[in-house]
Amino acid sequence: MSPATGRVALVGAGPGDPGLLTLRGRDLLALADVVVIDRLASNALLGHCRPGVEVVNAGKIPRSAHGEGMTQAEINACLVDRALAGHAVVRLKGGDPFVFGRGGEEALACLAAGVPFEVVPGISSAIAVPAYAGIPVTHRSITQDMAIVSGHMDPASEGSEVDWAALAAGPGTLVLLMGVKEIGKIAATLTEHGRPGTTPVAMIHRGTTPQQRTLVATLDTIGAEAVAADIKPPCVTVIGDVVSLRSQLSWFESRPLFGVRVLVPRSRAQAGDLSTALRALGAEPIEVATIAIEEPASYDELDGALGALSAFAWVVFTSVNAVSVVMSRLDELGLDTRAFSGVRVAAVGSATSRALAGHGLRPDLVPSAQASSDALLAEWPAGSGRVLLPRADIAAASFPAGLQAKGWSPHDVVAYRTVPAATPSDAVLRSAANVGAVVFTSSSTVRNLVALLGPPAPSVVVAAIGPKTAATCFELGVRVDVESSSASVESVAQALAHHLATKGSTS
Repeated sequence: MSPATGRVALVGAGPGDPGLLTLRGRDLLALADVVVIDRLASNALLGHCRPGVEVVNAGKIPRSAHGEGMTQAEINACLVDRALAGHAVVRLKGGDPFVFGRGGEEALACLAAGVPFEVVPGISSAIAVPAYAGIPVTHRSITQDMAIVSGHMDPASEGSEVDWAALAAGPGTLVLLMGVKEIGKIAATLTEHGRPGTTPVAMIHRGTTPQQRTLVATLDTIGAEAVAADIKPPCVTVIGDVVSLRSQLSWFESRPLFGVRVLVPRSRAQAGDLSTALRALGAEPIEVATIAIEEPASYDELDGALGALSAFAWVVFTSVNAVSVVMSRLDELGLDTRAFSGVRVAAVGSATSRALAGHGLRPDLVPSAQASSDALLAEWPAGSGRVLLPRADIAAASFPAGLQAKGWSPHDVVAYRTVPAATPSDAVLRSAANVGAVVFTSSSTVRNLVALLGPPAPSVVVAAIGPKTAATCFELGVRVDVESSSASVESVAQALAHHLATKGSTS
């Protein structure tokens, strides 16, 4: 890239839940050459980036406390230097860049250096975290105003610019950011200036994440209760009568898998759908790459087949990986999806179907029973003609054999190879050792996880996505507690939730 094309995007990452990233933020991450990320921005968002992106961990942990992270001046310089070198830079900031995020300082640094920039607002923790705790910051019958206040300074400090007396006199909701250390002094100051000591207070730790923890007290008691509960940053504090609605509206912490850590052993490229389904149920997915996708020794055979697609009656996609590889090779050959004109397309399940839809292709056949090659074969019509199967090198021979039995001529082509992933980092291994459940989504994930980490501990609930995966578990001596009725990530996530709810109700 030339220096003229370098730019900086200040992107709000939201309060923690990776699903709260804006569409514009997602699109900019997909185009980024460099991502400068805060510690409060979810690392899961890096999954939107292309391979090879440079990730700079800004930390934003005060050096005086921990000796880690970059200073604001260093962050500013990093953004400017990378952009002047011609890179597309995303500054990924927790919450919103302009709400106590120093985004204004970073934008001014870009302006001074002549670097083009844009600001992508993020969902602020000031409103999202209370919402996830079941607390509306305004409510018509309670209050129609609110104030967002920095709580990082002692109210008695000479440097404090917050008018606590005015805030105490008003009836509105107060939302404190960065107020854990000073909460006792802030509460005392508010009561001294007239706020009733019985005013409800909620402190929400790591809001919008599966680690969310909410402490409810009053202005009179919050100082002592926060210490007793060992509340730590990051935390959002809500002060006001709206806190009383939490007992009725606490939806997030009531989800069936809330707080359950679930090991997701999948290829890096395929972990997203399952993790999304688990997060929707409140779980914390711990992704461990057990399978790596690599190129075949040569693309010659695949390219030859794609260059002559009109010779085939069907093309069958048995994985999201196959869709990605085929579309990439079409582009390399100077072709696009118009090459499928006159050719029928089949997909093994809903995830593969969605991947095809992302390229403008609607499958002619998707099995209705479950996402498996056996289910696809069961619904495959009798007939004749050539069928292209761009698959993994270890794909089972039963599917092409079944096509032959129905009169078709399968042409099996290696589109990609699956190999065991590299040994995860110590941090990932520690996380993987501290889970309540594991979800296996294919036989290869079972084999590779057992080879990598050994069988799951007896206390870990094991879920398998279908009978073939369950059979592999039994073969390797892994107990299966949950087997989904449908071979989809949504189905296995729901089955796990049902199992744990039933187990909890009978224990």
